[in-house]
Amino acid sequence: MSAPVRTRLAGGLAVTDEGAGRPVVLLHGIGGSAASCAGLSSELAVAGARAIAWDAPGYGESADPAGGEDVDYSARVLALLDELGLDRVDLFGTSWGGVIATQVAARHPERVRTLVLADSTRGSATAPEKAAAMRARVADLAEQGGRVFAAARAPRLVAPGCDPVVADAVRAEMAEVRLPGYQAAAEFMAATDTADLLPGIAVPTLVVVGEHDVVTGVDESRLLAERIPGARLVVVPGAGHAALTEKPAEVARAVLELWGTV
Repeated sequence: MSAPVRTRLAGGLAVTDEGAGRPVVLLHGIGGSAASCAGLSSELAVAGARAIAWDAPGYGESADPAGGEDVDYSARVLALLDELGLDRVDLFGTSWGGVIATQVAARHPERVRTLVLADSTRGSATAPEKAAAMRARVADLAEQGGRVFAAARAPRLVAPGCDPVVADAVRAEMAEVRLPGYQAAAEFMAATDTADLLPGIAVPTLVVVGEHDVVTGVDESRLLAERIPGARLVVVPGAGHAALTEKPAEVARAVLELWGTV
């Protein structure tokens, strides 16, 4: 198995590319980066996949969006596939990344072999108070800075009794979040409700959620699974919202089971 390789693509987008074989693209959450997907990427690479995790625009080593730019994340995902020469991929999105993945799968099913939504949601435009709360996070980050912001929010992302090393990693990743990327992501979430897209998703879909997820919650994941035709729901024991980081082997096992049916 090849070691992870960091690559800078067109438009300043950075990706981590690991393994060889069946290509899977992993989209991280709003408080993370490609590093959030490292454990899962390794598990899938060992199983014979090529795991490609992006730093979304304004995250990790990717360039920041232009000031005030509304980022078309679906278009950026498709451009990534085109630049890497990938016709169809398995698509994995966690939390905010799952909302992006939902849009890509619904609007461009010819590019998606399977879809996995981990600890995800329909977006924050499902209710005015949720949209307002999402936008308010931007002000919190601007006022507090990344370290204080992460210290306050990151503990909610993991399950009670989470390995302290894992919890520290989740907090450290969130502490590195930059305002331009976070602001664009939060505005996307505040303006998005994928409810109308769910019944039209026609690719094999798995919904994964940590049993202790108090951020998006098990009920929201159950709703996604019920509204996407044929979708299966897997609840990961002992995991919180950051299930892919807390329990990468268990999440990988569920993903591989999905692939085995296709």
